[in-house]
Amino acid sequence: MRLTDASAAPVPLDGIDLYGTEMYRSGDPHAVWRTLREKAPVWRQEAPDGTPFWSVTRYRDVVDVLRDTRRFSSEHSTMLSVLERDTAAGRAIHLMDPPRHSQVRGATISALSMRVMRRHEPAIRERVAKLVAGAIAEGQADMARLVTMLPMLVAGELMGIPQEKWTEAAHWTVASMAPEDPAFSIGDEAATLRAAHVFLFSMFIELIQDRREDPGTEDLISLLLGMEVDGRPATDEEVLVNCYAFIMGANPTIPQASSHLVLTMAENPDLWRRIREGDRSRLGLTLEETLRWSSPVNHLLRRTTEEIELGGHVIPEGGLVAAWIGSGNRDEEIFPDPYVFDPWRTPNQHIAFGFGSHRCIGNSPAQTGVQLLLEELVEQVESFELAGEVRHLGSNFLNGITHLPVILRPA
Repeated sequence: MRLTDASAAPVPLDGIDLYGTEMYRSGDPHAVWRTLREKAPVWRQEAPDGTPFWSVTRYRDVVDVLRDTRRFSSEHSTMLSVLERDTAAGRAIHLMDPPRHSQVRGATISALSMRVMRRHEPAIRERVAKLVAGAIAEGQADMARLVTMLPMLVAGELMGIPQEKWTEAAHWTVASMAPEDPAFSIGDEAATLRAAHVFLFSMFIELIQDRREDPGTEDLISLLLGMEVDGRPATDEEVLVNCYAFIMGANPTIPQASSHLVLTMAENPDLWRRIREGDRSRLGLTLEETLRWSSPVNHLLRRTTEEIELGGHVIPEGGLVAAWIGSGNRDEEIFPDPYVFDPWRTPNQHIAFGFGSHRCIGNSPAQTGVQLLLEELVEQVESFELAGEVRHLGSNFLNGITHLPVILRPA
């Protein structure tokens, strides 16, 4: 979706549709979110099948919903595209509530810590540097395609995925989250999802079997195999759904934030010049602004465990509430000039990784990946020039770019 200035006139409420994907592919939901923050911060809508859901768009309401795991449960679904109870609910880390969620998180967080990332940083930097150098050498590169490899360059080894499977794993992971988008569809949504699940689950079943036969391997899959759930060893099925959950978590942030960074700098060459000529030690602030600006995950879905009054609305027990992270990260009450990319914004309390106990466990690998790409772009690229049409992902869940032809001028 386009990240434009939404300070124009409000959008008529009767025309707002947060569920349909076309607005995210060809439009700009920021004007819609701004209207809702001002006029209807709790918004009721029905999905095409008649299922009602309520949306919160103000930063503080988004944080409150994500923080309150007692009244807003994750054990149903986290995406509007899955309105029925997810088949992995209660078993996958993102579809668990405390205290069971804490058991999986505690068993695996050591593999994804910043301490571990610092140990792997030299090898990851070398890969990222080669990626950027290759894009420069191509003359014109589709950066949206190239950066789909970044999650695997960062987290492939941590998860234990063989390098020869990285390209397909990255492709099918995004396809499983946006099966209706033309860049990933292989006929219809059901067929695309089926193909994605067959590849990913088959790959992980094979890797789980390999770890069972060779328990000396040290990676995330091995940690999952060694964890306990409710005082008993995890089953292979529980390990499998969590492998899937972790690769789903690894892929959205890095490539989507990276694509939006490149697009923003191509559209604002003076801004890129300021960043390159500025204090390199402040690039960490630019990273955080990139995450706020792009907000790779648009929303997270929760289900109420009791009847709740929220913003003048009575939401019944079992009601679905979408917390719009992309809107919260543009809330004028929290972020001065929210439609300005400020590379040295501070403070920057963005919620791109979510909030509370479900804050993305893979935030360290994601930050490392985007940070290293940013540093290599600063080092190697003088300027960016758009070389064709930019195509955005058709998804109400992911804020992505599927085609970004760019000429990278070498430094």
